Formats: sequence, C-alpha cells, structure tokens
Amino acid sequence: MDGEIDPEALSALLDEGDGSPDESLRIVDIRDRRAFDRGHLPDSECIPFPELTSRVAELEGADRIVTVCPHGVASQQAAQLIGTYEGTQDARVESLRGGIEGWQEAVGELIESPAPEGDDGADEGPTSPF
Repeated sequence: MDGEIDPEALSALLDEGDGSPDESLRIVDIRDRRAFDRGHLPDSECIPFPELTSRVAELEGADRIVTVCPHGVASQQAAQLIGTYEGTQDARVESLRGGIEGWQEAVGELIESPAPEGDDGADEGPTSPF
C-alpha cells in the first residue's frame, strides 16, 4: 500500500482524466452492492470486501488503484491486500482518506445507480399477513 489519497486529489485526478493516457486508474468501492447503488464515486466499481481475494485478479494491469469504504478504515486493509497480490505489485495502491464520508464533505457528489428495470424505487416494506 502506498498510503492515502485526499478526496480533493482524487477528484482532481478524475477531472484530469486520471493523469496521462497510459495510466489506468481503478477506483474500487469495497462496500456491498446495495450501499454502492445508493451512492458511489464517479468511475468507481463495486468489489465487496468479502469478494476481494477471489476478484483481485480483475485489477491486474492497473497503474493506480484507490480503495473506498464508508470512513476510510477498511479500505486501508483492502489496499494492503491488493498491494500484496503479484498482479498488482507494480501499481500505486492507495486508500481514500475519510472514505465516502470524507468525499461527501470535500467534494460532495455521489452517483446513484439506476434502479433495476421494473423497480420504481419505492420501498413498500414487509407484507402484512392481514
């Protein structure tokens, strides 16, 4: 793991188009799919922490990887795990300082995933037996 990146610095990287044309930036959100769908960083992908060890090979070839979680704690562990994988050892691997919470305070924007087809987003709650 190469440390942490501030939300402002990550936002600037995204605005720049992730640096140079040959640098590939991967933003890995380690929350579960439901949390990710409610709001996530632009250009991020969801790889839930429990699936990380079986899916880390998907990150091979990335030049830079930033891990994201709610508060920036679990993402540090995820970054360490990713950094030890042989296929990502040449990548710069960082955790987002402050996580989603820090991003919202500093940058403010999250992207919501569209609701699945046929789902109007309304939560009708549990079905009543009466």
